[in-house]
Amino acid sequence: MSKRISIDPITRLEGHGRIDLFLNDDGDLANAYLVVPELRGFEKFCEGRPVEEMPRITQRICGVCPLAHHMAAVKAGDAVYHVDPPPAAKKLRELLYASFFVADHATHFYALAAPDFVVGPDAPKAQRNLLGLIQTVGHDTGSRVVQLLQDNHEVAAIIAGRYIHSASCLIGGMSKSITDEERERILEIARRSVETAQFSLQLFDQVVLQNQAYVDMILSDAYAHRTYYMGMVDDDNRINFYDGKVRVVDPNGSELLKYSPEEYLDVVAEHIEPWTYLKFPYLKKVGWKGFVDGADSGVYRATPLSRLNAADGMATPRAQAEYERFYDTLGGKPVHATLATHWARLVELLYAAERALELAQDPEITSDDFRTIPTETPDEGVGIVEAPRGTLTHHYVTDDNGLLQQVNLIVGTTNNYAAMSMSVKRAAEDLIRAGRLVDDGVLNRIEMAFRAYDPCLGCATHTLPGDMPMIVRLYNHERELVQEIRRD
Repeated sequence: MSKRISIDPITRLEGHGRIDLFLNDDGDLANAYLVVPELRGFEKFCEGRPVEEMPRITQRICGVCPLAHHMAAVKAGDAVYHVDPPPAAKKLRELLYASFFVADHATHFYALAAPDFVVGPDAPKAQRNLLGLIQTVGHDTGSRVVQLLQDNHEVAAIIAGRYIHSASCLIGGMSKSITDEERERILEIARRSVETAQFSLQLFDQVVLQNQAYVDMILSDAYAHRTYYMGMVDDDNRINFYDGKVRVVDPNGSELLKYSPEEYLDVVAEHIEPWTYLKFPYLKKVGWKGFVDGADSGVYRATPLSRLNAADGMATPRAQAEYERFYDTLGGKPVHATLATHWARLVELLYAAERALELAQDPEITSDDFRTIPTETPDEGVGIVEAPRGTLTHHYVTDDNGLLQQVNLIVGTTNNYAAMSMSVKRAAEDLIRAGRLVDDGVLNRIEMAFRAYDPCLGCATHTLPGDMPMIVRLYNHERELVQEIRRD
């Protein structure tokens, strides 16, 4: 008779999920499932709303990465109205977005991922958290990280009007410009952000890369998959988070295809399983072959590591140097080691800080020409940006009055769901063997397999495979349970 072990809830992620591990009679792993038990269904209740509301309301999908949805939504709105924002507006948007990336990547690295390495994967779980990390690396480092987050939230407030749930991006451009004084303040913050990003890479080098046990774990087969990789690139195939085409490379690093936002349905399809509310995207050209990797499987990944693999380089000098060191150290392109995503995330952190500095040095961002008023009849549009967790697609279809008729979102985490499920199973297969004690340290190492993807499950679900689980309890006026009705 098989034995079931559940990690419920899984920890240090955004949203809710659980891992179900099934062991056979011998005590070896029989199967593993990464289950997403929550449903948001955000697309459905967007229908009927004016499309110009989408940049504002889609931010409420997620409190962790509201600006990613804000930016994808406004780009989709631009496409719906066939309007091209002025150059100053595009630069302001990208500056805002780069600053957001700095804060988001730093939050994941220090609060969610680094405790596994700095404190240790087998340390008591009460210590594997941000407080345990600060206790290990010192309060000066903790203060530096808090300052980085505070700084970049201030940039959001300057450009977007407030720290979260931006009100700045409008279809056709921006709601306002910034002053010369505000630009100088952003420059000061961007310079400090570059320094902290470089410090973070040095910390990773000291704590992780100089620890042979960690390097062996990163490069082990337990945390590796040969998949396709996806990421947005500019005209020179360098990483860009805000604009460009989406490039897909195969497990050998060769380009499979490159597509514009409006072509995404020609490239990506979604598979459904009955045991979860999250869909499994795959490459149409290759096809769905199940939860397997390799060139014959349509499973792809869209993560910081994926973006590095899909690109030919970084668009800023310091990040490019780190990009080259990354591949020199790990044996060349592409890198298939899932845990190397944490290092790739820090390379992107440096790029985002450098890019913010470049944009803040451009005086055009203070221009008064920051919006083109839409004049064409709205119809259909797709907006794509790179969210910290992966490629984010918003697709809107409206009537002639701009009221939404259809909405489809493929969120960064959704792209990675098949790969995350495979990663959890492979780690579990390596760690769970007959006669081996399955303790908290083993379960945490299994969680590390999904944690590298920085999943945000709260905004990613949009399928309903069966009846929604529900428990209704009826109480009388004295708070006594009278009846319980279950559908679970």
